[in-house]
Amino acid sequence: MKKLLGLILCSLFISGCASVGNGNPQDPLENINRPIYKFNRGLDKVILRPMAKGYKAITPDPVEKGVSNIFENLDDIITSVNGLLQGKVKQSGSDLLRVVINSTVGLVGIFDVASSWGLEKHDEDFGQTLGYWGFKPGPYVMLPFLGPSDFRDVWGIAGDYPLNPVRYHDDVSERNSISGMRLIDKRASLLQFDSQLDEAIDEYAFVRDAFLQNRQYKVFDGNPPEEDDWFNDDELEDDCVDAEDCDAEEDIE
Repeated sequence: MKKLLGLILCSLFISGCASVGNGNPQDPLENINRPIYKFNRGLDKVILRPMAKGYKAITPDPVEKGVSNIFENLDDIITSVNGLLQGKVKQSGSDLLRVVINSTVGLVGIFDVASSWGLEKHDEDFGQTLGYWGFKPGPYVMLPFLGPSDFRDVWGIAGDYPLNPVRYHDDVSERNSISGMRLIDKRASLLQFDSQLDEAIDEYAFVRDAFLQNRQYKVFDGNPPEEDDWFNDDELEDDCVDAEDCDAEEDIE
């Protein structure tokens, strides 16, 4: 559970252009989502942010980088599997090779040797896989403790969960400690975005729009269409915008 929260926080605090205001058609549950967001933010301000600041203050940069590399190496396993599910065979093989190299030469992932050897790091998850195969995201939803998501990514989280090697560790206390360490490390890496969030006129709208844009960007591998219908599958059958346009087309015929 803590591991999933860490993943969601990446999107929660990501920088990007975000509109301010209400009435987003992708957010029909806004009246429910806003109180949940307020609850999550309260927990972050009281618990996560102070812990992340303390961790960053006492941890030497090389050690902090090594810890982050270990968890990113584990993420490459999820990326490799989802790349394969999306038919990206060559990319999936490269991501799997990254895991092998960094887990051995890179000393269980402490050092990102694979990147220095020219193997590009990718980012794939099961939510993106579902999007690749045409599943619409559905309504935006703010999950308690977990943060921003949509109906498709809820299934995506469930799909990626069995791919996390940490969950197979026998010792429960050690497993929870690793998951907690991952969460704090992830939150520490996002402290640089706090000022943008604190300065937002409408924090909730900022987070929502940043999350939706980020997910769209990832599903389309950085090349999203100019206009994409994320919420409604229905398409207009008539190209006439208004009666005058229709009359003009009839006159041409």
